[in-house]
Amino acid sequence: QVQLVESRGGLVQPGGSLRLSCTTSGGNFIGYAMGWFRQHLGLEREFVAAISWNGDSTPYADSVKGRFTISRDNAKKTVYLEMNSVKPEDTAVYYCAADTYGDQPTMTRDDYDYWGQGTQVTVSS
Repeated sequence: QVQLVESRGGLVQPGGSLRLSCTTSGGNFIGYAMGWFRQHLGLEREFVAAISWNGDSTPYADSVKGRFTISRDNAKKTVYLEMNSVKPEDTAVYYCAADTYGDQPTMTRDDYDYWGQGTQVTVSS
Protein backbone atom coordinates (compact mmCIF):
# COMPACT_ATOMS: atom_id res chain seq x y z
CA GLN A 1 0.00 0.00 0.00
CA VAL A 2 1.36 3.37 -1.05
CA GLN A 3 0.56 6.53 0.86
CA LEU A 4 0.94 10.01 -0.61
CA VAL A 5 0.87 13.13 1.54
CA GLU A 6 0.79 16.56 -0.05
CA SER A 7 2.06 19.72 1.58
CA ARG A 8 -0.40 22.41 2.52
CA GLY A 9 -1.35 24.70 -0.33
CA GLY A 10 -2.61 28.15 0.46
CA LEU A 11 -3.45 31.58 -0.77
CA VAL A 12 -1.15 33.25 -3.28
CA GLN A 13 -1.47 36.49 -5.18
CA PRO A 14 -1.70 36.56 -8.97
CA GLY A 15 1.78 36.52 -10.42
CA GLY A 16 3.19 34.92 -7.32
CA SER A 17 4.79 31.54 -6.69
CA LEU A 18 4.07 28.46 -4.62
CA ARG A 19 5.75 25.08 -4.32
CA LEU A 20 3.80 21.95 -3.54
CA SER A 21 5.43 18.75 -2.37
CA CYS A 22 4.17 15.19 -2.12
CA THR A 23 5.97 12.66 0.03
CA THR A 24 5.34 8.95 -0.42
CA SER A 25 5.71 5.93 1.80
CA GLY A 26 5.00 2.23 1.60
CA GLY A 27 6.26 1.63 -1.91
CA ASN A 28 9.21 1.63 -4.29
CA PHE A 29 9.11 5.30 -5.26
CA ILE A 30 12.05 5.07 -7.63
CA GLY A 31 10.27 2.52 -9.81
CA TYR A 32 7.25 4.50 -10.95
CA ALA A 33 6.05 7.66 -12.58
CA MET A 34 4.38 10.46 -10.63
CA GLY A 35 1.86 13.07 -11.62
CA TRP A 36 0.03 16.17 -10.48
CA PHE A 37 -3.62 16.78 -11.25
CA ARG A 38 -6.04 19.50 -10.23
CA GLN A 39 -9.77 19.83 -9.85
CA HIS A 40 -11.65 23.07 -10.24
CA LEU A 41 -14.89 23.40 -8.32
CA GLY A 42 -17.61 21.47 -10.11
CA LEU A 43 -15.34 20.08 -12.81
CA GLU A 44 -13.49 16.85 -13.42
CA ARG A 45 -9.95 16.29 -12.27
CA GLU A 46 -7.49 17.34 -14.97
CA PHE A 47 -3.88 16.62 -15.76
CA VAL A 48 -1.25 19.20 -14.80
CA ALA A 49 2.18 17.56 -15.07
CA ALA A 50 3.93 14.21 -14.79
CA ILE A 51 7.46 12.93 -14.41
CA SER A 52 9.25 9.71 -15.28
CA TRP A 53 11.04 7.66 -12.66
CA ASN A 54 14.37 9.35 -13.39
CA GLY A 55 13.07 12.82 -14.21
CA ASP A 56 14.03 12.67 -17.88
CA SER A 57 10.52 13.06 -19.22
CA THR A 58 8.14 15.74 -17.94
CA PRO A 59 4.99 16.44 -19.96
CA TYR A 60 2.80 19.40 -19.00
CA ALA A 61 -0.71 20.57 -19.70
CA ASP A 62 -0.73 23.48 -22.15
CA SER A 63 -2.35 25.70 -19.54
CA VAL A 64 0.69 25.49 -17.23
CA LYS A 65 3.54 24.98 -19.67
CA GLY A 66 6.32 27.49 -19.06
CA ARG A 67 4.96 28.44 -15.63
CA PHE A 68 4.95 25.19 -13.63
CA THR A 69 7.84 22.78 -13.09
CA ILE A 70 7.62 19.23 -11.82
CA SER A 71 10.62 17.56 -10.23
CA ARG A 72 11.41 14.67 -7.94
CA ASP A 73 13.95 13.63 -5.32
CA ASN A 74 14.10 9.85 -5.28
CA ALA A 75 16.21 9.76 -2.13
CA LYS A 76 13.49 11.67 -0.29
CA LYS A 77 10.65 9.85 -2.08
CA THR A 78 9.16 13.23 -2.86
CA VAL A 79 7.76 14.91 -5.95
CA TYR A 80 7.42 18.68 -6.27
CA LEU A 81 5.34 21.12 -8.26
CA GLU A 82 6.83 24.59 -8.56
CA MET A 83 4.11 27.04 -9.57
CA ASN A 84 5.21 30.42 -10.91
CA SER A 85 3.32 33.33 -12.45
CA VAL A 86 0.13 31.91 -11.04
CA LYS A 87 -3.25 33.06 -12.33
CA PRO A 88 -6.72 33.08 -10.76
CA GLU A 89 -7.65 30.17 -13.05
CA ASP A 90 -4.99 28.06 -11.29
CA THR A 91 -7.26 28.04 -8.24
CA ALA A 92 -8.12 24.39 -7.60
CA VAL A 93 -7.54 21.40 -5.37
CA TYR A 94 -4.22 19.86 -6.39
CA TYR A 95 -3.57 16.12 -6.14
CA CYS A 96 -0.40 14.11 -6.54
CA ALA A 97 -0.66 10.61 -7.91
CA ALA A 98 1.50 7.53 -8.39
CA ASP A 99 1.49 5.16 -11.35
CA THR A 100 3.02 2.08 -9.75
CA TYR A 101 2.74 0.04 -12.97
CA GLY A 102 4.76 2.33 -15.18
CA ASP A 103 7.98 4.31 -15.00
CA GLN A 104 7.14 6.68 -17.87
CA PRO A 105 4.78 9.63 -17.39
CA THR A 106 1.19 9.47 -18.51
CA MET A 107 -1.43 12.18 -18.76
CA THR A 108 -4.28 9.74 -18.31
CA ARG A 109 -5.96 9.98 -14.93
CA ASP A 110 -7.02 6.32 -14.87
CA ASP A 111 -3.40 5.17 -15.21
CA TYR A 112 -2.67 6.37 -11.69
CA ASP A 113 -3.52 3.94 -8.92
CA TYR A 114 -2.64 5.91 -5.78
CA TRP A 115 -3.67 9.45 -4.90
CA GLY A 116 -2.97 12.01 -2.24
CA GLN A 117 -5.70 13.66 -0.23
CA GLY A 118 -5.56 16.91 -2.19
CA THR A 119 -4.52 20.41 -1.19
CA GLN A 120 -6.30 23.67 -1.92
CA VAL A 121 -4.50 26.38 -3.85
CA THR A 122 -6.25 29.72 -4.16
CA VAL A 123 -4.94 32.50 -6.38
CA SER A 124 -6.47 35.81 -5.44
CA SER A 125 -5.52 39.36 -4.54
